[in-house]
Amino acid sequence: MTILRRAPLLLSARGAHSPAHSRSVSNGLTIGIRREDPSRIWERRCPLTPEAVNELVTKEGVNVVVQPCDRRVFTMREMREAGAVPHDTLSPAHIIVGIKETPLSEVLTDPLPLSGQVVPRTHLMFSHTHKGQEYNMELLSKFLNPPTLSAHQIDRLRPTLIDYELLTDDSGKRTVGFGWYAGVAGALESLAALAHALLEQGVASPFLSTPRPHTHPCLPSLTNSLHKLVGDRIASEGTPPVLGPVVICVTGTGKVAQGALDLLAELPIQRVSVDDLPRLIYVVHALPKDYFVRADGSPYERSHYYANPDQYTSIFHEKIAPYLTLLVHGAGWARGYPRTMTNEQLRLALEAAQGVGPGRFTCVGDISCDIEGGLEFLPQHSTLSAPFFSTRPAALPAHLRDVTVMAVDILPTALPRDASQHFTRVLLPYLRTVIGGYRGAPVVGGDERGRAEALERATTAKGGVLAERHRWLEDGPLGAWRSQSGVVKSEAGGAPVRKKVLMLGSGMVAGPAVDEIARHGDVELFVASNVLNEAKRLTAHHANASAVLVDMGDQQRVGQLVEEADLVVSLLPVPFHPIVAEICLKHKKHLVTASYISPAMRALHERAVDANVIFLNEIGLDPGIDHCSAISLLSKLQAENKRVVSFTSFCGGLPAPEHAEGIPLKYKFSWSPRGVLGAALNGARFKLCGELREIEGKNILKEGFPDMPVSDVLKLEGIANRDSLHYADVYSLGKVEDLRTLVRGTIRYPGFSSLMHSFKTIGLLDVDRQVRLEHWFDLPREVLSARLGAPIPNDAASFTSALLNLMGDLESTEVLDALSWLGLLPESTHTLATPVPTAPMAPIDLFATVLAQQLRYHPGERDLVVLHHELVVRPATLVGLHTSAEEVHTSSLVAYGDAGASAMARTVGMPLAFAVRAVLDGNIQTRGVCGPGAEKAIWTGVLAGLEQAGLGMRESVSHRVSGGGQVESMLVRPRSTLMQTY
Repeated sequence: MTILRRAPLLLSARGAHSPAHSRSVSNGLTIGIRREDPSRIWERRCPLTPEAVNELVTKEGVNVVVQPCDRRVFTMREMREAGAVPHDTLSPAHIIVGIKETPLSEVLTDPLPLSGQVVPRTHLMFSHTHKGQEYNMELLSKFLNPPTLSAHQIDRLRPTLIDYELLTDDSGKRTVGFGWYAGVAGALESLAALAHALLEQGVASPFLSTPRPHTHPCLPSLTNSLHKLVGDRIASEGTPPVLGPVVICVTGTGKVAQGALDLLAELPIQRVSVDDLPRLIYVVHALPKDYFVRADGSPYERSHYYANPDQYTSIFHEKIAPYLTLLVHGAGWARGYPRTMTNEQLRLALEAAQGVGPGRFTCVGDISCDIEGGLEFLPQHSTLSAPFFSTRPAALPAHLRDVTVMAVDILPTALPRDASQHFTRVLLPYLRTVIGGYRGAPVVGGDERGRAEALERATTAKGGVLAERHRWLEDGPLGAWRSQSGVVKSEAGGAPVRKKVLMLGSGMVAGPAVDEIARHGDVELFVASNVLNEAKRLTAHHANASAVLVDMGDQQRVGQLVEEADLVVSLLPVPFHPIVAEICLKHKKHLVTASYISPAMRALHERAVDANVIFLNEIGLDPGIDHCSAISLLSKLQAENKRVVSFTSFCGGLPAPEHAEGIPLKYKFSWSPRGVLGAALNGARFKLCGELREIEGKNILKEGFPDMPVSDVLKLEGIANRDSLHYADVYSLGKVEDLRTLVRGTIRYPGFSSLMHSFKTIGLLDVDRQVRLEHWFDLPREVLSARLGAPIPNDAASFTSALLNLMGDLESTEVLDALSWLGLLPESTHTLATPVPTAPMAPIDLFATVLAQQLRYHPGERDLVVLHHELVVRPATLVGLHTSAEEVHTSSLVAYGDAGASAMARTVGMPLAFAVRAVLDGNIQTRGVCGPGAEKAIWTGVLAGLEQAGLGMRESVSHRVSGGGQVESMLVRPRSTLMQTY
């Protein structure tokens, strides 16, 4: 028997301090199960099942702590019953296991005590660092000694990083992963993408019934559904004759390809005669030898290929691609190896496919998901929320159509229970070996020796340095990242240089912006607020973020903070933005806000240009994401020589439907109530079906749009928003007179407009006078008295009578019920706990204070954001208002809040943070006062970041319509014709 001694994990203490442990966790060896990155909204997998947790606790004698998560496939109740202890930060854990990369702010790097010694932590994950993936070099740096340390300062207690992807057997074959499940889920998502791509070409196929993997509880249910809904139908009815034979190609030789092939076996894919062809599907498994050729003409040899990849080229584009209906790409790729298809080869393949027949090379399912890798034309990942998209490389001629691509990078999570159970089975033996390492147990020969050696091969970093096989990263991608991000020695040889960001304001939308900005280790973030506890709460989990107490009245202190910053973010109320901008001009600092560009801000444009700074505004949700997504869609359409004849855009933040019933306005506030009330005072201008319309502010809520067809499930109404006409210039739509329709508006639940108008009618939204109250009950009586021009006695009957004199019975009843619910009447059933202001205030400000208290979100409640663009286009050569050659293009976003952040906070804060990053990196060259449309790098960067965060827009198109778009048609209907439906 061969006995090895493990590489020592237990090191003597060198003055390192011990973090505080949870009282419910003993001092023994502890394993922590991470909560996956909250921005990965579909990630439901777990590295250890409850059964495995119970085995570790009862048989291995270790503690298990688990971060609470309501999205995980295994519930917290299951984990607790198995013996795990909930813990928010996993600070007691020596060994931390997760699936995907740990968010930077949550990487625990400090050592821990164990058995009288201090030991480093060990992290196990798919880190996506060993190939030099640039986007994760900052994560890798967390495990390495800072470059500022000298040789004698090296921190040997820095954590160990073990990458699942590098766990292999002696032959180099991976032993831990989700490949087979990725293949199964990828094949399903690819079939669904194919169905959509064919539908865009006017062909409805049986693949429209393909079940999405996440919609079934387990794999047998899923495959049974595919077999019955799609396979049986094809067997009995065939596929559309216009397509000819449906040919699906699977590439790759590993578990991914096998999973895809196993799934496709549920369809009728056997070898057939020509007569049977219409009822069956061809599946081709293309192996490397089929499409990689040697430069010297010799046959493909696997060993020779891996030793000499530069001597091979791919002929996939001419030998296979033109004949395919769907490519399911499961082949891996690494730098230095030939691509399956380059961008130029895609062009050649599409040219050839035109001559083969309709539907050829229509769709690609790239399960490997190597961006610009094996398929060079893959520009980005997709998400399970929006699993496929259209792409066309810049060099692709206009006469060649786009390719529909499915490229979800977390496919196995669509089968979370099955995938997690499999993963636990293959991981658990390795985890036991790691546990033994912490306990100093010897490694016995055989399987355990193999696992110990595999763990060494899978170790990317240990003791603050890269493993030998990964040292090339130091002078390659890691070094490049350090140089670009400023994580290098300063000129004086001191600490790393960080870019300083000052955020003014810590309100309801600040959280996601703070998290995203502070996620980058080369940034130092200061959150300045007049509510210090709020700022501390936002920065508590970030080592590179801190809270600062400041009041905007102290402009000297604000000026000092601005002077020390490289960039300023203002989340203050709109009137403060010009004040902040003046201070930024004085110190020549960039400024980013999420608010509309006010006249006062626009007046600073020339001075900002002269100061060589950018004042970037309108980079939240609305304005913000609405601009970025509209400009992106418009640029695609204009590149296709299509002219917009109708543009409608509506956006709104709402409570989720289950939290909207039974409350006034059917609304809750995820941002400033004063802003919502102020918007109800603004007039609007727009164009609808050839008619210019203008609505005065006093009538804006009466002349809304009662039925907004922007959702298949939600009943919604719309309100015109300010001046829509100037967006003809903002979006380069051409002359207003050449447009049939141009409307931008706000979305609410039905009933909001009528009740808010009633509030405005009785005077609760007045801004031009001051009111002093002794009790909140006085507010409705004071404003109504002022509106009627006569005092109202202080009793319920008199108030009700006065209200009836001003409006009808129905409106009066609704207002009385709402005021009672809000705690503004003596007989109210809801208590209004907010103290009455002692100073006089405008009614609108007093009412905003009431709404902020009574219509706030409570713990466990979630909000909803809906954004919808509808563009009706036609070939630029056609004229006239109506034609059957029109197309309707839509772009939509529906996002719900969760325990981590509200939907409003995410959709306002995330784009703002992405813009901040782009400015800091020097990617934005524009100077002066501007919005996101000023430069392509702004809106493309924001949209790419949102897609990765699960907030991507969904686009669709309807060809050859007549009578205008669906939204456009509904806007024309008068409000009175639909009022009875509510």
